[in-house]
Amino acid sequence: MKRLIIIPAYNEEASIESTVKAILERAEGFDYVVINDCSTDRTREICEENDFHVINLPQNLGIGGAVQTGYLYGYRNGYDEAVQVDGDGQHDPAFLGQMAECLEREHADMVIGSRFIEKKGFQSSGMRRVGIRYFTGLIKALTGVKVTDPTSGLRMVNRDVMRFFAENYPKDYPEPESVVAILRRKKKVKEIPVVMKERAGGVSSISPRKSIYYMIKVSMAILIECIRKY
Repeated sequence: MKRLIIIPAYNEEASIESTVKAILERAEGFDYVVINDCSTDRTREICEENDFHVINLPQNLGIGGAVQTGYLYGYRNGYDEAVQVDGDGQHDPAFLGQMAECLEREHADMVIGSRFIEKKGFQSSGMRRVGIRYFTGLIKALTGVKVTDPTSGLRMVNRDVMRFFAENYPKDYPEPESVVAILRRKKKVKEIPVVMKERAGGVSSISPRKSIYYMIKVSMAILIECIRKY
């Protein structure tokens, strides 16, 4: 079983080294690739100085384009499973083995690491938790499936979904929309409890000022996804 960790990174000079080293120490049986999304800080230099496996994008594609690059790489190189681990140090690679076990045991197509099953560790700000509950309700209303952490970036998929995401993946704020996309295709989504940390460095792409824009944009994208034909 070939398993790939996709690490999207944009201006993560404060955390990318510790993130990759944690993966090397705690994620036995996984390969990894850093997708450097044309960072303007020292992310590229740090990766190259440490001989990390990195793909340097020639222009900034955004989180969706960076992650899709990882899925495309994984699919073309024969990986059976792929998991996104953010480059900001929030995701603990110690949970990846449990996610792989769940994916295989439950014959799932996607396994999401959820902060809100056992409610331990860092669970985001109060405003963001309100938004997450909103998306949980919206997805349940549209698909009939309850996803407790639809904005979690810690998601593992099988090869079939990897192929789909390599061809079809949202550009901006992709997590909720991409979950809806595979649920519409009658894929099986499971969640396991994980503990996340606060960002080790860098700045979130969703500032308080952008929160309302984010809510509206993602809501519209989800509704469009529900009527989209492939």
